[in-house]
Amino acid sequence: MKKTTLLPLVAAAFVLPLFAQTSPSTESAPTSWHAQSLVGALGYMAAFALTGTLLAIVSFKLFDKCTPGELHREIIENKNVAAGLVAGAVILGVCLIIAASMIG
Repeated sequence: MKKTTLLPLVAAAFVLPLFAQTSPSTESAPTSWHAQSLVGALGYMAAFALTGTLLAIVSFKLFDKCTPGELHREIIENKNVAAGLVAGAVILGVCLIIAASMIG
């Protein structure tokens, strides 16, 4: 079984923002990214919902890979309530972090 390491990915996530540069622009930038119409608000809502859902799924899968055993199998096949509570707590915690980052 091939084992992959997440160290390069995690290191890149912390190092790459250090090299990001923002250059001052002479053009007038919008003061806010908030939607100006109902259609725009619905578009932003759909984009944030899709992004948040995908991040929650990826985070849960990452948590499952970092823990011993298969959490999904433990919940579905073995009917382990404790594993279900842990999985639910992980998903809720990740979703709270994602929602807080999207709000501000």
